[in-house]
Amino acid sequence: MVQLVGPLRKELADSVSSCRVLVVGAGGIGCELLKNLVLTGFRNIEVIDLDTIDVSNLNRQFLFQKKHVGKSKAQVAKESVLRFCPSANITAYHDSIMNPDYNVEFFRNFQLVMNALDNRAARNHVNRMCLAADIPLIESGTAGYLGQVTVIKKGATECYECQPKPTQKTFPGCTIRNTPSEPIHCIVWAKYLFNQLFGEEDADQEVSPDTADPEAAWNPEDTAARATASDQDGDIKRVSTKEWARSTGYDPVKLFNKLFKDDIMYLLTMDKLWKKRKAPVPLDWAEMQQLVSSQDEVSGTGLKDQQVLNVGGYSQLFQHSVETLRSQLADKGDGAELVWDKDDPPAMDFVTAASNLRMHIFSMSMKSRFDVKSMAGNIIPAIATTNAVIAGLIVLEALKILNSDFQQCRTIFLNKQPNPRKKLLVPCALDRPNPNCYVCASKPEVTVKLNVHKTAVLALQDRILKEKFGMVAPDVQIEDGKGTILISSEEGETEANNSKFLSDFGIRNGSRLQADDFLQDYTLLVNVLHCEEMPRDVEFEVVGDAPDKAPAPSAPEEEKNIANGNKDSAQPSTSSKAVVEDDDVLLVDSDEEPSSSTTEVPTESTSLKRKLHDAETGEAASKRKRLDQQAADDDDDIIALD
Repeated sequence: MVQLVGPLRKELADSVSSCRVLVVGAGGIGCELLKNLVLTGFRNIEVIDLDTIDVSNLNRQFLFQKKHVGKSKAQVAKESVLRFCPSANITAYHDSIMNPDYNVEFFRNFQLVMNALDNRAARNHVNRMCLAADIPLIESGTAGYLGQVTVIKKGATECYECQPKPTQKTFPGCTIRNTPSEPIHCIVWAKYLFNQLFGEEDADQEVSPDTADPEAAWNPEDTAARATASDQDGDIKRVSTKEWARSTGYDPVKLFNKLFKDDIMYLLTMDKLWKKRKAPVPLDWAEMQQLVSSQDEVSGTGLKDQQVLNVGGYSQLFQHSVETLRSQLADKGDGAELVWDKDDPPAMDFVTAASNLRMHIFSMSMKSRFDVKSMAGNIIPAIATTNAVIAGLIVLEALKILNSDFQQCRTIFLNKQPNPRKKLLVPCALDRPNPNCYVCASKPEVTVKLNVHKTAVLALQDRILKEKFGMVAPDVQIEDGKGTILISSEEGETEANNSKFLSDFGIRNGSRLQADDFLQDYTLLVNVLHCEEMPRDVEFEVVGDAPDKAPAPSAPEEEKNIANGNKDSAQPSTSSKAVVEDDDVLLVDSDEEPSSSTTEVPTESTSLKRKLHDAETGEAASKRKRLDQQAADDDDDIIALD
């Protein structure tokens, strides 16, 4: 007779209680996941998250309360869980998972790793660490009502990076407001700012810290000081941004100093935010005017929209755009509002200037007006129920792994609309590893097309190895028979090389570079393909990257022959016939659950296989666009919060 412990067989219950689990992320999915884990019987849990709690988190991250604002998500999540499950052994880290302290040996301490992340760089990193440590990883993501869960196991399934993915467009709101790390964060912030000043106000789109709010204090003894913040850290009264701007007569100088000086100085008082991040540098209007007179240069050639101004130039553009928008608002009369339109020059000038000033403050490379326009987009709200469903599915997959039943693990998609079989949850068999993957292949190798006379060593390091290939601290050696070190992860060792071009080191067409990331236990061989004339605005190309749209299969598949879903998609794929004929999102329930080997979709149609919505990027494919046509502009990017 089978002995049960609660709903689980005794053997499985024992495995659950003794299993060591690492949860990466304590936000929307992470809160639900921690609750599910302890209630299922997991007792040895470690959770890591660098973020702090923001007011905007409280509508769905139920382990946090108003009194916790400003505190570590991981630490508060641990304390909240222990209140209803005091027997659990939980360790919390307020830190980045990409910190070198969390090396391969750290990951080998666990039987399972569960991702509850909101950005691709961290996902890529955890994927590589789990591959190096040979630990099963359960990956997940949500975007609005859509979500997905999948299992990644070295040598048995596709890894997270086996298939190319579109540019990420999914970011948490607290990152946009407090700790931006990418240009898109600053662009979204600038769009929020436009609405706060000139458009329809939205409480969820606040752009500046609330200096009078005692809950923003890091420690109880700081509360009084924050409630009576002086001019030195931004003396902003508790009024709406629009009311304050009106009271100044939309004075560009006062707006500038409030947004780019006082608010930044206030953020600097939250010193814990900057222990592991580079601190922002406030701007002052008077200093900007000196820059305007002493610096005239712009970078970039060609059309005006493709030029990048210096910070003084953007301060002037900010002033002119505010004055123009102020006049437009006055012409419309009292109580009027402006609507942001990327094709309205003053509105676009405002967002371009404000976002670039914020990029400069947070030590990012500034962007041209053309780039800003192409990146600006809409917002998809985070849905608490989606997070709850996905967290439940993560635990179900974990139980299969602990029960030594890996063959039953699936990629599971949560859909917004039921499929023809009335199913919202659709499982798909896991795909086998991509033999050409530049991460999990036995000998990862890529070919990069670039101009060796125009590509600097720093661009190779930052834009190609770190940004494109997800390395954290690469070391690069030229395979020239001499073992020439081009890039070293040791600080200062090869800094003199940064401004030099690849050709200066004898790198030419056919040269091979060996890039090693010792933290990730990862080696990548880079073949250089020299191209004298690269396409306009293209620094480099990875040869073999999948195109945006793959060719359609030559013959329609039977409806039962589904293609397996992608971990970066929020929908499973379906047959080409279904894609063409049905206006709704047709998702075939995989009762038969074919494997990749029995699926007849050709290899070159990989991106057709992953046809529908992307959970991480929120980027809908053509069929989803037809369904949600009224909800999103057809030429705007989409940004989700969880």
